[in-house]
Amino acid sequence: MKILIVEDDSKIRQELKTLLETNNYKVELIEDFIQEDLIEKINKIDKALVLLDINLPNQNGFEICRQVKEKESVPIIFVTSCTKEEDELKSILSGGDDFITKPYNKDILLEKIKRIMKKQDPIQYKEIKLNGVTLDLHLSLVKYQNNTIELTRNEFRILYYFFTNPEKIISKEELLDYLWNEKYYLDDNILTVNINRLRKKLEEIGLQDFIRTIRKKGYKLGC
Repeated sequence: MKILIVEDDSKIRQELKTLLETNNYKVELIEDFIQEDLIEKINKIDKALVLLDINLPNQNGFEICRQVKEKESVPIIFVTSCTKEEDELKSILSGGDDFITKPYNKDILLEKIKRIMKKQDPIQYKEIKLNGVTLDLHLSLVKYQNNTIELTRNEFRILYYFFTNPEKIISKEELLDYLWNEKYYLDDNILTVNINRLRKKLEEIGLQDFIRTIRKKGYKLGC
């Protein structure tokens, strides 16, 4: 899942980028705060979280937060040099999910990010959409072109992991590790059986080669 950094100080922006990438987060930056429509650009970027400064060139972070939240429910953490209690209150009133002041403690920031990312768990959200395919997170269904299939618990967790890593080649070892951590105890053979069953179900609703095998590497979504 990608984190968007909206910070005009190039040094701090790069520090945040390095910190997040070192901790295995995907990162996207906004660097032009003058020539482009900032709100439009933020809304167009696919992201799971926004790290937002308050004092930006000719713009106010509180207002940016408010406008972004009008369009989507993406969580926003303010990372700012503003230290007054009223600033933290404004961040809450504008729709911000958390607040940390510069110079920030790296461990505290990472823990705040981790906790917010946990809210991306299936029990908190209804569905994920990816190139016309919808994964219903409450009912464990896949929907495509007016067709629907129901998934078993294991099939759902496998497909959910693919949906949250759509551009990544995922090894069997990574899938097994994820499922083990989630307390769904699968071995290599059972995983292969589940993948094959999942593929057949997807084919039934018109999704051919939706889960591709990458020789000697693992699996990848074919979308």
